[in-house]
Parts: sequence; structure tokens; C-alpha cells
Amino acid sequence: MAGGLDQVVVAGGTGLVGRHLAAALASLGIRVTVLSRAPGPGTCGWDALPEALEGADAVINLCGAGIADRRWTAARKQALLDSRVGPTGRLVQAMAAGAPKVLVNASAVGLYGALDERPADEAQAPGQGFLAQLCQRWEAAADAALAHGVRVVKLRLGVVLARDGGALAKMALPVRLGLGTRLGHGRQGLSWIHVDDLVRLIIETAANPAYAGPVNAVAPMPVSSATFTRALARRLKRPLLPVPAWVTRAALTALLGEMGEAMLLEGAFVLPRQAERLGFTFLFPRLEEALADLI
Repeated sequence: MAGGLDQVVVAGGTGLVGRHLAAALASLGIRVTVLSRAPGPGTCGWDALPEALEGADAVINLCGAGIADRRWTAARKQALLDSRVGPTGRLVQAMAAGAPKVLVNASAVGLYGALDERPADEAQAPGQGFLAQLCQRWEAAADAALAHGVRVVKLRLGVVLARDGGALAKMALPVRLGLGTRLGHGRQGLSWIHVDDLVRLIIETAANPAYAGPVNAVAPMPVSSATFTRALARRLKRPLLPVPAWVTRAALTALLGEMGEAMLLEGAFVLPRQAERLGFTFLFPRLEEALADLI
């Protein structure tokens, strides 16, 4: 799976996905250089560019402040944008010297906007709203590397499920407390991926020259938001509260504003057509299997 990769630079490698990725690369005998805004043991700062790229076969860019960490004020939106577009531009500029020749750049299925019950693959046009605009600008910054002869993969991530942090713990907490319920009408799509499959896909896209352009990093069987919540409740052996849709919608909008609307009340059934076409095999294609492994 990692043929041709001897050394990889992971930008933004101290987050949930970056930690799993760095460990997986190391287990394959691949040398890993982690770029971080807060360098420490095993990492280096951004001022190490472009020297940090010397000898690397690929750059994997996971930079960005947490999308769901806090309410989307105007200042927070700008920070989310700046923490992605700016660092990506710096990486591209550093890659202009001629190495490495591969950039795997994180993006998100939020690019597709609110499709609710409609499926989407990589051919789907971008949607509307802040998340869609953020992803488009992030991907455009990565595409600038094409002018330097770099193969660019734009990896559009769904909700990443892991046992050691991220979205799953936050989604499970109210269910564990007996406060779980359907969010809004519950029919909106929730596209997810097990962190182990995501890490495998990242490495595959870096190593396999057949991957280029947009690649949806999601499991092949997305579910509705209501189905996800029911599956989580079954796994945790907890009941769900029969709260009317308008109540949860009003509460989430009041508490989280635009972020709650975009991330919890809207969605799409996103499909990994490119990965499937190129023969990628998911270890956890079904939600029940992923939850059984993680909880």
C-alpha cells in the first residue's frame, strides 16, 4: 500500500487524524516529519520550511483550527479560513523547488453543502454556505501546486469516528446520559469514516499515482442522522428521547447558531466513488461494524 514512500511530511500532524497517521506511517517504516504550529518533541515548526521538505516523497496537509470547537463568530470564521488557506499556500510555495511531487490536502464533505437526502459523489458541484466556501478556498490553495508539477489529491473527509477523541465522543455523551434524540427531522445525510480506514486511504492516495483531484474520504454506506443516533443508542444500550424536530432545531440554532445548522441539521449522503473505482477496500463499510470496533 505504501510503495514508493520512504519519507513523508505531515502538516498539522498533532491532531486526532495526524496522530493516527504518523503512527501508521512509522509502523510501515516510513520516516515522518510533523509540522506543527506548536512544535515539541518529534515535531518541527513552520519556520523549518522549505528545508523540512528535503528528501520527502509526499506532503500530507491536515492543517486547520477545529471546525466544531466553538461558535462561528465573524472572527472565528476568519480564523478557520486563515488556519487553512495560509499554511496551504506556504506549503505550495515551499514545494515550488521541485520536491516532493505529491500533496494530499485535507478538505471536507461540507463542500457539497446541504443536500439532505440526495447522494453526492466527487462530480457533485459545490454547495452554498460558509463550509462550502471554506472548502473551495482551501482546495484552490492546494491546486496552486499543480503549476509546479505536483500531483494534488483533495481528500474530502466525512465525520471521522475514533475511540480516542473527535466527533464520536461528543455525539455519544448525550446518549450515554440518556439525553439522546433525533436532530431536526433526522433525514439529513451523515457521511462518516472509521479513522483506521481514513489513515489507510490517506497513505494509499499518497502512494498510488492513480489518485488525483477530489477523493471522498467516507465509508461506502452513509446513513441518515436519525439512523446514526439509533445505532449509537443500541450500541450504548440507552433509550432515545422522543423530542419533536422543531424543538431540537430551535435549541441547536440558539446554542450553536450557524455552526449548529450547518453541521448538525444539514448534510448529504456522500459516496466514495473514486476510492471504490481504484479498488480501495474498506475495513469498516457499515456503521454497526465501526461502532462495534470503537465502543
